[in-house]
Amino acid sequence: MHIGRVPSNFGISYTIPLLKGHTGCNRKLSVQDFRGISISPVVSKVFEHNILRRFSDFLNTHDSQFGSKKSLGCSHAIYCVRNIVNHYVA
Repeated sequence: MHIGRVPSNFGISYTIPLLKGHTGCNRKLSVQDFRGISISPVVSKVFEHNILRRFSDFLNTHDSQFGSKKSLGCSHAIYCVRNIVNHYVA
């Protein structure tokens, strides 16, 4: 924070889909059966935690950003993308 820069490696993460619990073998899986987690370097998570703690009153997310919002998830993002694609195809 003192020098006003964030190392570029802090932005690197890997998103992994995780199954949300046990599902029966006889049914097809859907997008609601998974949740995504991002694997990031530990140092960047500590940095992010401190920034959010200090400046959370000044930080907002855009309405079209689905990550880290209560009651929104992957299925909402997919629904939004499908509607946009269908609009432009029509």
